[in-house]
Amino acid sequence: MQLYNKLSAEERAKLIDEAGKDRITISFYRYYKIENPTLFRNKLFLEWNELEVLGRTYVSYEGINAQISVPAENFNALKKQLDSISFLEGIRLNVAVEHDNKSFLKLKVKVRDKIVADGLNDDTFDVTNKGVHLSAKEFNEMLADPNTVCVDMRNHYESEIGHFEGAVTPDVDTFRDSLDIIEEDLKNHKEDKNLLMYCTGGIRCEKASAYYKHKGFKNVFQLEGGIIEYTRQVKAEGIENKFLGKNFVFDHRRAEKISDDVISNCHQCGKPCDTHTNCANEGCHLLFIQCDECAEKMENTCSPECQDIIHLSYEEQKELRKGKHASNKIFKKGRSEALKYKK
Repeated sequence: MQLYNKLSAEERAKLIDEAGKDRITISFYRYYKIENPTLFRNKLFLEWNELEVLGRTYVSYEGINAQISVPAENFNALKKQLDSISFLEGIRLNVAVEHDNKSFLKLKVKVRDKIVADGLNDDTFDVTNKGVHLSAKEFNEMLADPNTVCVDMRNHYESEIGHFEGAVTPDVDTFRDSLDIIEEDLKNHKEDKNLLMYCTGGIRCEKASAYYKHKGFKNVFQLEGGIIEYTRQVKAEGIENKFLGKNFVFDHRRAEKISDDVISNCHQCGKPCDTHTNCANEGCHLLFIQCDECAEKMENTCSPECQDIIHLSYEEQKELRKGKHASNKIFKKGRSEALKYKK
């Protein structure tokens, strides 16, 4: 019984090309007490593998968080499979704004302590006491209210390339970093302001809204379905779009274009640019914004040092990487000394 992906990303990409099938990229989440996450994880992998599902999914005692793609011809079969699971029946599936058949190249279903790394002790507050969910139209109306503070619950490398007009965008590397910062910044407005939150698909706001209500915030609201569902409603209902730029996504696409605004800059020359890339030096892999001209000049690296390294032999590069672990440092692009242009 195969419970793990056995193909490399390169092999899977070739199979996708050969199949010639259009794929749909979707995401969904649900907070729910799962008694046996490992058993549930194995069930999902076996069933999804049969449906040619690819992507990254986290399962824990508190629920499920999935970002996946599926052949368009299998979409209804996937929906039927999800509906057969009691706590996932009728779940909203956030369909990607822009499609790419290679958004994911492997199927990974992992058991984690939490479906989002929030650093919170859930036993200390009622995680079901969430904020009010708003549609795109309702979100726009509250955004226009001068008594509203709109907060981006994503990380700095996400909000840098796209965010809502007038939103507070915390300069943080992780979701858990933003929670205390936002509370401290708004500590004098827990009762007199509307706390309006948004994120990519809604999952971070789901937990954050309950946390802030526990912390004494009286008027807590969140964008239902996040930026992805907001964009769908804007297009479907002819609503004015208040989101500027791109929506950062955690797959091979890296971003979805929501508006034509380019609100960020190349981190090497400073010209307007909103294209993320990872440094070609595998020992660095820094995530940063790089324009086409700098990409050509620097050979997709973040610095002259990394550019020199990619010309070394594979063995020499491997030796330089020995004992080193990049971890989340790859996301510290805005603070990396390797980059010439900074805000």
